Amino acid sequence: MCVEVAFWWAVCWRGLILWAVGLVSVADSLWPCPLRCDCYSEVLMVNCSWRHLASVPEGISGDSQRLDLSHNRLKALGRRQFSGLGQLRELDLSDNILTMIEVEAFLGLQNLLTLRMFRNRLKIITVGVFSGLPSLRLLDISENEILVFLDYTFRELAHLQQMEASENDLVFISQRAFVGLANLQELNIDRCNLTAIPTDALSQLSGLVRLRLKRLGITALPNNSFRRLGRLRELEVSHCPWLESLAGNSLFGLNLTSLTLSHCNLSTFPYAALHHLVYLRYLDLSYNPITSIQGKLLGDLLRLQELHLVGGSLLQVELLAFHGLAYLRLLNISSNQLVTLEEGVFHSVGNLEVLRLDENPLACDCRLLWVMRRRLRLDFDANPPTCNAPIQVQGRSFQDFTESEMPGLFTCRPPRILSRKPQEVRVEEGHTVPLLCKADGDPIPSISWLSPKHTKLSPTGRIRILPDGSLEVRYAQVHDSGTYLCVVSNAAGNDTFPVSLRVRGFPSSGRNRSASYFLDGWSLVTAPTAVNGSSQQTKPYPFDAKTLVIAVTMGFLSFLSSVAICFVFMLFWSQSKGQIKHTATIDFVPRSSGGGGGGGGGAEPSKFTMKLI
Repeated sequence: MCVEVAFWWAVCWRGLILWAVGLVSVADSLWPCPLRCDCYSEVLMVNCSWRHLASVPEGISGDSQRLDLSHNRLKALGRRQFSGLGQLRELDLSDNILTMIEVEAFLGLQNLLTLRMFRNRLKIITVGVFSGLPSLRLLDISENEILVFLDYTFRELAHLQQMEASENDLVFISQRAFVGLANLQELNIDRCNLTAIPTDALSQLSGLVRLRLKRLGITALPNNSFRRLGRLRELEVSHCPWLESLAGNSLFGLNLTSLTLSHCNLSTFPYAALHHLVYLRYLDLSYNPITSIQGKLLGDLLRLQELHLVGGSLLQVELLAFHGLAYLRLLNISSNQLVTLEEGVFHSVGNLEVLRLDENPLACDCRLLWVMRRRLRLDFDANPPTCNAPIQVQGRSFQDFTESEMPGLFTCRPPRILSRKPQEVRVEEGHTVPLLCKADGDPIPSISWLSPKHTKLSPTGRIRILPDGSLEVRYAQVHDSGTYLCVVSNAAGNDTFPVSLRVRGFPSSGRNRSASYFLDGWSLVTAPTAVNGSSQQTKPYPFDAKTLVIAVTMGFLSFLSSVAICFVFMLFWSQSKGQIKHTATIDFVPRSSGGGGGGGGGAEPSKFTMKLI
């Protein structure tokens, strides 16, 4: 009985299947399909790819929603090329040899959502080509030969959300090229010939959320490079080998949550450009020649959760480098030159979940003991770090050590100043003098110096710390006198040593009368100014009273001598002219009162005497 029921059930099931196949066959026969194409009525799709077509085939059903014309030999698209296909949602024209698209070629495709035209030979897109595409959401024009985006090229695409424009020959993007793309959320520009950020063009994209600029020829990010992009959340600028610097306000106005600046040529951590990004959660600075992460400069990135700096040139992560980053849970600094990573660089290691330290020349000593103690809770992402030193543990993975081994292997030796013989250095004013301080320890201790005013000295300035740890006082001044303190420290502790400096002033220069005492021309002073010249010194008057009296007297005598010489010269000159006459007599002939012009007659000469005064 059961066998008989099963038999009739199989017969009925087979009949249903044949009936369904018959209905599909009838439907396929009623749905028109172009020659050399495959049509699938159940999904309303027409597949004409890989058919060596040189033109768009005729006879495509007006009900079609997907049309695939990829991998053919289409060279041009004429005006209203797809009229009658108003229900089309997806159109794929990729991998053809398109060189020209006429204006309004897509007119009538009012429901089209996706248009793919990648890997063609387009050199320019004429304004008006995208007319009639009010619903388009995705446009892919990557891997063409486009040289320039002209003004208003995309203005008809009011609802476009994503544009792929990578791997073109772009040399210029016009200022109004993106006008009309108010709803664009994602823009990808990769591998082109742009040498500067198209700031003016990008400022038209007020709704942009994700921006990727890769493999460009830019050399710097100037101030306000991304102005008016207040909604931008993800920015990637990568594979730009000539990008060496970021201006302090280059990212001003952005509220990013994700920032990637990788495979560039940044040699320093861009603190100034990043400090205002208080919503940043993801930061990737991998493959840049950054050598150091300084302390207390990242505290403004309050919400940072992931930091990647892979494949750089990191030599040091200073203490308190991640101070303020309370939510940091992933740190990837693999493939650098780090010798150690101390617990003190973190705000707190309690939230740290993933730590990548592999491919670094790590010294396994007390500085890395905190990693060993947390190695069962930390995720090394299947790449546990290995020891490079000391020699007895070289090459061993952190996972290989047992609990009993760690106290004896991960140790440090406190620093010790080698020579503790009291030093009192004396030097005359104007000379340069070194103050020596040598120490040893494991790890090698760092050396710093404190001035007599207990201020920390730096490697720059007139009084500076040299690379070997000694302190150099150049052109010593009297107010440099005092006791300097050498401080050596490593992870195991510290040691100090005082060095006294006495500077003798020149007798003519005048001594500082505020000095504590004077002894045989040597003085120790307590000047109110900073030792390293950070504040101005009070300069004495350049001349004393005795010098001024001598100078005035000599000048007065010179003046009197000059006057006397002049009088003597005038005296001798006057004597050489003979007797001086004090009166003079002048003869004259008065003119006749008569008119005539004659010279003559009858007028007698007259005379008068004039006294010279």
